[in-house]
Amino acid sequence: MSQTFWLAVGLVLILEGLGPLLAPRGWRELISQLSNQDDQTLRRIGGCLVVAGSVIAYLMFSRL
Repeated sequence: MSQTFWLAVGLVLILEGLGPLLAPRGWRELISQLSNQDDQTLRRIGGCLVVAGSVIAYLMFSRL
């Protein structure tokens, strides 16, 4: 369980780091646009990301 958790954290860090590494200007613009959104919109975006991540995790672990 602990190894799986740290593997997931490592993969998230890799994916999160790709934006600023490969397209720093575009990433900065995206962050700027996100910071101008109201709280409700950010909650919806966060909720969608959580649901999408949960579905992907379920599909991957159900195949094991």
